[in-house]
Amino acid sequence: MISSVHKTLVMELMSGMSGRFPVLTHLEYDATDPFAVTASFSHEGRLLAQWRLDRQMLAEGLLGPVGEGDVRLRPQSTGVWHELRLELFGDAHPDGGRHHAVILAWAPAVASFLEETYEVVELGSETVGVDDFLAEVIGNA
Repeated sequence: MISSVHKTLVMELMSGMSGRFPVLTHLEYDATDPFAVTASFSHEGRLLAQWRLDRQMLAEGLLGPVGEGDVRLRPQSTGVWHELRLELFGDAHPDGGRHHAVILAWAPAVASFLEETYEVVELGSETVGVDDFLAEVIGNA
C-alpha cells in the first residue's frame, strides 16, 4: 500500500516590480501525518524555505480565499491560466514588518497532487493517534 505522495513542480516567486522567478517546489504528503502537506522551495540547488501546509486549506485555496495568519491562499486567473496564489509570512523584520513571499502555482497541478493524496488517505477519514501523541509529550516532559 502506498503511504506517501511526492510531486515536483516549478512554481513562480513574485519579486516586487521585477516579475516572476522560477522556484523548484517539492510537495510531499505522508499518511502518518494525514492533515499536512510539506512544501520545500529551492532555487539553483539551494533550499530557500520549507513550509507545512494544511491539506484541506490547500484544497479550499483552489476554490476561494482562505487563511488569516502566516499562510493565505486564493485562486488567481490570468486569462486561461489558473493559478493558486500562496502568500507566506515569516519572521519579523527589525523595523516591525514581516518577511513576505508570494508564490504562484499552476492550479491544475496542485489539484492533481491533492487527488493523489486522497488515494492514500481519503478526505474526511484522517485520524490522529491522540494516545500516542500524549504518551510522547508526557515522555518528553
